[in-house]
Amino acid sequence: MGSDSVGQFEQMVLTAILSLRDDAYGVSIHQKVQQLAAPRDVSLGAVYVTLDRLEDKGMVRSWLTEPTPERGGRAKRCYQLEALGERALQESAATARRIWETVQEALGGRRPKWNPVRPK
Repeated sequence: MGSDSVGQFEQMVLTAILSLRDDAYGVSIHQKVQQLAAPRDVSLGAVYVTLDRLEDKGMVRSWLTEPTPERGGRAKRCYQLEALGERALQESAATARRIWETVQEALGGRRPKWNPVRPK
């Protein structure tokens, strides 16, 4: 694994940003990560700490929107993947796929008793 490798929680945060596209901001990212991490509970604080760390690593960038009346005149911080973040996520997904295929093969093609929880 290179220095660009990311942990599982970082993978979930990157995946959330990727899937939310133009709607990726703190609260929506937290909701998506909560779905991906189910049944584990995820705190909003953990998501914000991870977003800061990913930004420090150059994997995501963020910016503030114009303040909106719906938000009581507050701005919203939006997030977007940088090329480095996309690459790290693709590598993580490829590794996860190899692990899953190896597990299936080792179980002789039968379905494992556990099943990865699919987000609703």
